[in-house]
Amino acid sequence: MSLSPDQQASGSRTTCGTGDTDESEFSREERKLLLRLAHDAIVTSLEHRELSLSPVPPHLNESRGAFTTLYFRGELRGCVGHVYPIDSLYRTVAETARAAAFEDTRFSPITRDEAAELQISLSVLSPLRTVEPQQVEVGRHGLLVSLHQHRGLLLPQVPIEHGWDRITFLEQTCRKAGLPPDAWQTDARIEVFTAEVFGDRDVG
Repeated sequence: MSLSPDQQASGSRTTCGTGDTDESEFSREERKLLLRLAHDAIVTSLEHRELSLSPVPPHLNESRGAFTTLYFRGELRGCVGHVYPIDSLYRTVAETARAAAFEDTRFSPITRDEAAELQISLSVLSPLRTVEPQQVEVGRHGLLVSLHQHRGLLLPQVPIEHGWDRITFLEQTCRKAGLPPDAWQTDARIEVFTAEVFGDRDVG
C-alpha cells in the first residue's frame, strides 16, 4: 500500500517501522542478488530506464511477502512492503524498493545524489499465523493486529530497538492500527510472522 497501516487489505503495500531471526534461508549470493536488484530498481527509475528482470534462481521466484527499508547516512529514508505474498520475491523486492524510494509519504522522493549513498535492508517474511497473546515472542516475531478495517504491523526488530516487552509490543501494534492499546485483550486478531533480515553491510 501506500495506504496507512489501518487501511491495509490483503496483498496491499504498507509502510513499516523498521526483524530478524537466527534462521538463514537465503545464501550469500541470493542476498547479494536481491540487494543489487533493489538498488537497480531505484536507479533505473531515476534514469527512466527499464529494469531488467532476467531469469533468477527458482528459490527467488517463490511468492513471498517482503519489505525494503532504505537508509541515508544512518537515517531511515523509506520503508514499504507487502505483508502477504502477491508475486515472486524477486519482483516484490523490485516493486517495494521503488515504492520505498518514491512513494513513502513520510519522506520526500529519493534524489540521484542520495541514491548513490543509500544503504538497503530487506526483510523477507514467513507466512502469517494466528496466535494467542502469550505466544508472541519478542525478538523473534513480527506482529499484525487487525480488527474490522483496522490493521497495524511492526517488524520483529522494532521492540528490540525500543526496549519493549511483550505487552508494550502488543499495545504499540494496536496503536499503529488506530486501535485502543488494549484491543489485543478484546476482539483484535493477533498474527505473527518471522523475518529474515539482511542488508548491504551484511554482504559487503
